[in-house]
Amino acid sequence: MACYNSIVVNAPVEKVWDALKDFHNLSWAPNVITDVKAVGDAKSNQIGAKRILNDAFHETLHAIDDEARSFRYSIDDGPDAVSKDNVQGYIGQVEVFPVTADNATFVLWTSTWKDGGAGAKAFCDPVYVALLSDLKATLES
Repeated sequence: MACYNSIVVNAPVEKVWDALKDFHNLSWAPNVITDVKAVGDAKSNQIGAKRILNDAFHETLHAIDDEARSFRYSIDDGPDAVSKDNVQGYIGQVEVFPVTADNATFVLWTSTWKDGGAGAKAFCDPVYVALLSDLKATLES
């Protein structure tokens, strides 16, 4: 199973990437993320960085590439639809691309999981839509 969500943000690619690449800072999503707790000693741009979002989503950063403007993370546990008991191998990936004609940015947020996941797509798609909408609203204001 998989989720695929995208948006075009009317802001330069560098500005969008700077907002997204800080794994411990989701201040650009004030209507979705109300609390971010950094867990452990890894910095927000280091592989292995961990966070807990809204006291519910436990996530780990697995890859970050400033040149390609992308990062990959896992959801290690979360609410029922994406809990470790219901979903195995949940990997999210965010990629940022310049839209050269408009000096805008295309943001692609995808996720996949290996096993289980009954209801994961129906649960995750609206979350990613809301996150991307907040990103757009924050960076375009």
